[in-house]
Amino acid sequence: MTTKQLVKSYQLFINGEWSDSANGETFVRRNPANGEVVAELAKAGVEDAKLAIAAARQAFDKGEWPKMSGRDRSELLYRAYLKIVEKTDEIAELLSKEMGKPLSEAKGEVGAAANILNYYAGLSRSIYGQTSNQVQDGLLGLTLRIPVGVVGIITPWNFPLGTLMQKLPAALAAGCTVIIKPASATPITTVEFAKIFEEVGFPKGVVNVITGPGGAAGQELATNPDVDKIAFTGSTEIGQELMKLSSDTLKKLSMELGGKSPNIVFADADIEDALDGALFGSFFNQGEVCTSGSRLLVQDEIYDEFVERLVARASSIKVGDPLDADTEMGALITESHLNTVLGYVEKGVSEGAKLLTGGNRLTGGIYNQGFYMEPTIFGDVSPDMIISREEIFGPVLSVIRFKDFDEAMEIANDTIFGLAGAVWTKDIDKALRAAQTIKAGTLWVNHYMEAHSELPFGGFKQSGFGKELGTLGLDGFSEVKTVQIHVGKRNNFYKW
Repeated sequence: MTTKQLVKSYQLFINGEWSDSANGETFVRRNPANGEVVAELAKAGVEDAKLAIAAARQAFDKGEWPKMSGRDRSELLYRAYLKIVEKTDEIAELLSKEMGKPLSEAKGEVGAAANILNYYAGLSRSIYGQTSNQVQDGLLGLTLRIPVGVVGIITPWNFPLGTLMQKLPAALAAGCTVIIKPASATPITTVEFAKIFEEVGFPKGVVNVITGPGGAAGQELATNPDVDKIAFTGSTEIGQELMKLSSDTLKKLSMELGGKSPNIVFADADIEDALDGALFGSFFNQGEVCTSGSRLLVQDEIYDEFVERLVARASSIKVGDPLDADTEMGALITESHLNTVLGYVEKGVSEGAKLLTGGNRLTGGIYNQGFYMEPTIFGDVSPDMIISREEIFGPVLSVIRFKDFDEAMEIANDTIFGLAGAVWTKDIDKALRAAQTIKAGTLWVNHYMEAHSELPFGGFKQSGFGKELGTLGLDGFSEVKTVQIHVGKRNNFYKW
């Protein structure tokens, strides 16, 4: 039996039908942990993107979905939620294989994705405008929430399901139709989700999925006038390019981009909790997280002890086969990305930072089959070093000393990014002052990297704009229409 027969095969999902790409091309996704082929997928080009856009446009302009009641949309979304829950183990295993994250983390991502879908299934029944009868005598003012239209959803490889579900359920709940373009490194689970939406009865053309390397298809989404909005998660550089490409059609955009988040530990913090948060914030998902706490700021009084204990615990993190239940950190997404991360380690050493642990590619045994790296910590990092300023997107932590509150805030805000941050302290006044001072879209106090369906998420500065999750996430996929209704006799209506 050939390799092609052993692996899963996926087509494009356009207008409720499964089809090969127009040019017949395919690509394969290999498991970054062992190099094995996980799936062969259709490689979409411009023609396929145009077909998907046309299907979504037709479904929005002529179809039932945007006119459907919130209750009926809610029922379909809830059916999809139940089906995802039913298939959690199957989807999580595929996610672990295509991305390299530990299976336990993959199950958590599938569960979180399902939870978001469940939340918006309920919220789709609660889309309200406003009324005003105080504008003037004889005038009733209304605002209506209107779905924005056709949405292009472009997702990254690090959380292919989590980032998708921060956008898709809200768009569908609002009455939009969508074209999903997942990262070419992790498209498999997105296509599996498309199967679920088909299975539970979503109308044709409402959800479309095109797979393959992003260039041509992604550009078509960004430039095509029949796409009303782009919802994107990815690097700041690609976000900037999408903004340029979409400018001619004045598309609406939401951008969740890069980060270099400060994780600040004050001397009065609960040290055990802060250690847990520092490790989780740095090495969860192999550090391939936009909200990673990659800048760890530790106050002088506790710096030496804290860092010593941090290094000891990081050195014992089990790196290995993502499907092994004992594995705590899996493989990085590709060899080229691994080399990029290792390049940052070299930059840190050359700039004079102290390499406290890690810094190497892991070799021998299973490690020779995949893209594994040691958890890495630098000490004595200054805020102006490259490793303290650029997003590394890997298991590399920079530890920075600070003297007092003001210096911590200055270091925290000395960045082009503003996605997230955290403070660890038992002083409520200090925590609230930090929450008001740190320029970031999310601030955690005495915990790190939690997200909830009910709370909005999005960045400041070059970490993007627009909010996902919560009611604001739903608002982002609708427009406000003002309706003015005159009642009664119109005396001297057109006279001033």
